[in-house]
Amino acid sequence: MAADYQTLDIIEEITRNDGSTYKEIGNLLHNGQAEYAAEQGMIQSVRILKINIPHSGNVEKYEKYVNEHFEIPEMVAIKEYTEWTKTPEMDDVIQKILTENQVS
Repeated sequence: MAADYQTLDIIEEITRNDGSTYKEIGNLLHNGQAEYAAEQGMIQSVRILKINIPHSGNVEKYEKYVNEHFEIPEMVAIKEYTEWTKTPEMDDVIQKILTENQVS
């Protein structure tokens, strides 16, 4: 069962099993799932770079995109870790969010 509409308010850095990293805009539920995924070997690691980010227009755009295209299960014990695929427009929105929050 998926949780209701998710508000995104943290910036995470996720390290894939191949050693590459990416930044994700998530929330504590997503972070908990990523922590579990790291413990289970689905990804190498996750760390929170910034919490309680301002709910800017760019965050609202990305939040809407995530809620329309992905489910964030309510439980932390997920069967697989799903990296949210992004359109070039959403990649640009994430870069703007990172800049707004002074995260490089």
